[in-house]
Amino acid sequence: MTDLTGRSALITGGASGIGAACARELAARGARVTIADIDDVGAKSLAAELDGKVWAVDLLDVAALENLKLEVDIVVNNAGVQSISPIEEFAPERFRHLLTLMVEAPFLLIRAALPHMYRQGFGRIINISSVHGLRASEYKVAYVTAKHGLEGLSKVTALEGGRHGVTSNCVNPGYVRTPLVDKQIADQAKAHGIAEQQVLEQVLLTESAIKRLVEPEEVAALVGWLASADAGMVTGASYTMDGGWSAR
Repeated sequence: MTDLTGRSALITGGASGIGAACARELAARGARVTIADIDDVGAKSLAAELDGKVWAVDLLDVAALENLKLEVDIVVNNAGVQSISPIEEFAPERFRHLLTLMVEAPFLLIRAALPHMYRQGFGRIINISSVHGLRASEYKVAYVTAKHGLEGLSKVTALEGGRHGVTSNCVNPGYVRTPLVDKQIADQAKAHGIAEQQVLEQVLLTESAIKRLVEPEEVAALVGWLASADAGMVTGASYTMDGGWSAR
């Protein structure tokens, strides 16, 4: 596929996991990719593979992003972290940390990219949200709050950008097969004395109709389509990829 030839794409958290899969998908479609990540070593390795660029950036340093100007055609807001604790024990600093990374930083990157997108009459904002952008789970107050905020940011961007040829959408996966999730499965299997498949079915995927993890490449395939001309009338939407979790 070469439907993105001549387009440029920025992927945050692009050095590994979902971000790396998105970078590979967009590059395969012809886009020039920039890998934005605090892990500059991983970003450089992937950029070399894809003939892309590297932006070594700490997205928590929001002051450095306030006057940023981005001349890119596609922005994939993917960078994120998780933190689990009951509300009454959740550290306020940690709460602010997650909201900064997953709401304020995407806002600032969108803000920086829209003038260029408006001038050329084309742009794609793709926000990697989560089923937790639509549903809640206990002990994930900051993550759930941040992803709900990202959903709102995406919809406002869609409304403002529509007349300029800019679309904005969310992708909402369930649990995705990444190194962090794989480790969580192994640790829980050991702690509970059960098989890893039982951890999947009885712990992580209890709400899902399909009892397997989402693959990063599946998320990336949807991102690639949302970036394409075929998705020109798709905006303000949230695409679930959760094995039926949100059907309940």
